[in-house]
Amino acid sequence: MDMDQKALAGRREWTGLAVLALPTLLLSLDMSVLHLAVPHLAADLRPSSSELLWIVDIYGFMIAGFLVTMGTLGDRIGRRKLLMAGGAAFGLASVVAAFATSPEMLIGARALLGIAGATLMPSTLALITNMFANPRQRGTAIAVWMSCFMGGMVIGPVVGGLILDVAWWGAVFLMAVPVMVLLLATAPRLLPEYRDEQAGKLDLTSAVLSLGTILPVVYALKELAKNGLDARGVAALAIGVGIGVVFVRRERRTAHPMLDLSLFRNRKFTAAVSIVLVGATTMGGVFLLVSQYIQLVEGLSASEAGLALVPQALAVVVGSLIAPRLARRMRPEFVLGFGMLVAAAGILLFTQVESGNGLIVVVLGMSVAAFGMGPQGVLCTEMVVGSVPARKAGAASAMSETGAEFGIAMGIALFGSVGTAVYRDGLVVPADVPAPVATEATESLAGAIHAAGGLGDPFSASLLGSAREAFTSGLHTVAVIGAVVAIAFAVVGMVALRTTRPAETEPTLAH
Repeated sequence: MDMDQKALAGRREWTGLAVLALPTLLLSLDMSVLHLAVPHLAADLRPSSSELLWIVDIYGFMIAGFLVTMGTLGDRIGRRKLLMAGGAAFGLASVVAAFATSPEMLIGARALLGIAGATLMPSTLALITNMFANPRQRGTAIAVWMSCFMGGMVIGPVVGGLILDVAWWGAVFLMAVPVMVLLLATAPRLLPEYRDEQAGKLDLTSAVLSLGTILPVVYALKELAKNGLDARGVAALAIGVGIGVVFVRRERRTAHPMLDLSLFRNRKFTAAVSIVLVGATTMGGVFLLVSQYIQLVEGLSASEAGLALVPQALAVVVGSLIAPRLARRMRPEFVLGFGMLVAAAGILLFTQVESGNGLIVVVLGMSVAAFGMGPQGVLCTEMVVGSVPARKAGAASAMSETGAEFGIAMGIALFGSVGTAVYRDGLVVPADVPAPVATEATESLAGAIHAAGGLGDPFSASLLGSAREAFTSGLHTVAVIGAVVAIAFAVVGMVALRTTRPAETEPTLAH
């Protein structure tokens, strides 16, 4: 019997995969479902504008800031142990968030949710690496895992809309409780424990430096996207970069680095992480404008917009699941490159969208783009965890996920800035509109809609028509840029990964 047959996973491993997929789905749901609940909790808790911003953003900040730390911590103390501890903390923090009585209490609960959420992603992916030693089975398992994560991002608005129709805003957080109870009950029997026996003690200084690097940079990207080149955003970026330089120097000198920079010497690892970063940047930026178009230009409610994007969820799941099978029949980099070209074609469809009459084109474009990006998430993730030793899987997967988080933040910042610039350049405000109203309208499409509500005809109709046309032009511009980036990295990815010898394209077996 050959090695592949000996390493085949059985019923216990596949059942364990279902256990790992649930918190992954929940984590991505929690990223998107809050946006629907914002109007409800704002009416109840009465947060200030800055407090509301922190309620929305602090969760993503904490996940991005702690992913690398938690990935390394799992290698040291045990991945199953960290997963269970994080799951318990996530459930408790969800209850606190659901019954928060003040903005400060909700901000604190969301921060705890982000820290706990950072334990789930690297732990689940690293455990999959240990449970599925057979390359083919591992590819399928990662496809299922990635499908749950990406699918949850899309169905979040649908689930949230249905819950908010029958319950109060805190109910969206309570979804986590039964899932985490199930995880804690089944993990000891279905999931193996694994930790790196050669790992040293956790370097708390490096953990603080890592957080000090990531949080200011993510914050700077958000500030620069909203306010342009202002002093606050530039200062935050400079602080993050400065601390990052100190962090890198420390990691190169310490005997037991939290972030093993030597992994980037592996061409396959570096190329895969880079493609994940660029893919997340493109889809994150484009999806930002598309979601606004559906609700603010087409006029759909949040729940209706979620239902309109269900085809995208199905498309990304299909693309993720068929990728491993295609990769066994042809070189994985060709499957990856062709998928990105398909995604570029879907993104280009947005250039055909018209103001107020493009819903069908948007749904089709997002579905095609999601289908094309599906193989990227699965194959790049498999390349990342398969190109490093099993004891480094937690840290490697954390780096990949951090790249994805940064990609989404950069996409929102960069593509959002481009869309805003085109919007402001194309907006025509009627001459007799008061200056404060005109200023509000030029800030964003949402601002224009609010400003138009206080105007009478014909000024209201004229302002709304111009604002929607200007926003649609911004979507066209972003679509062209996103498609060009996707095409460029499709070519770069195929060339960079092609230099890897065929024998190296199969992930290293975990022992």
